[in-house]
Amino acid sequence: MARESGTGVPFFALVGLGNPGEVYLNNRHNVGFGVIDALAAEYASTMRFRNMASLAEVLILDFENSRLLLAKPTTFMNLSGRAVKFLADFYKFPGDNLYVFHDDLDLPFPRIKVKKGGGNGGHNGLRSIDATFGQNYWRVRIGIGRPAYKSMVSDYVLGNFEVEQRATLSEILQSIPKNLSTLLREPQKFQKFYENTGAP
Repeated sequence: MARESGTGVPFFALVGLGNPGEVYLNNRHNVGFGVIDALAAEYASTMRFRNMASLAEVLILDFENSRLLLAKPTTFMNLSGRAVKFLADFYKFPGDNLYVFHDDLDLPFPRIKVKKGGGNGGHNGLRSIDATFGQNYWRVRIGIGRPAYKSMVSDYVLGNFEVEQRATLSEILQSIPKNLSTLLREPQKFQKFYENTGAP
């Protein structure tokens, strides 16, 4: 387990994937950013993210007996790996301590699954991270479902959630921070919670 330099305190990096800018704010592809904002709203004394090397917006906070790095890459989705690699080199955390939150076409909305390692499932953000950082990290997959035809995927992920989905999405974004301790200590128990409760 990574420990913050000079403190002996456990250190975790939580990265949400998405695209920067107001135009993408409510896109399905930006649900990872939504998780990071929800975590900051729940646990940080301030929502003031700071820009780090023009690669990510970051916020560091105390959580229980740990330190957390909350990060939103500003490289755009397809270059997310540049931000993750930079942050990993700077803060010295391994894949065991990296949790990446991202949208997943292969899961129906609003399912959530957690896994460590594995393929990228065609997700460009994960593909970029795998290429620069490696595959040995935790992925928190947030289901958005698939459109009817493959040719519609790009417009679908860059489209906003349906009006009738937004209340459920809000519940998910509020519930993940409340279950954060379980995610960091017992990832499989975290997933089971969402399986048993219908997410959330």
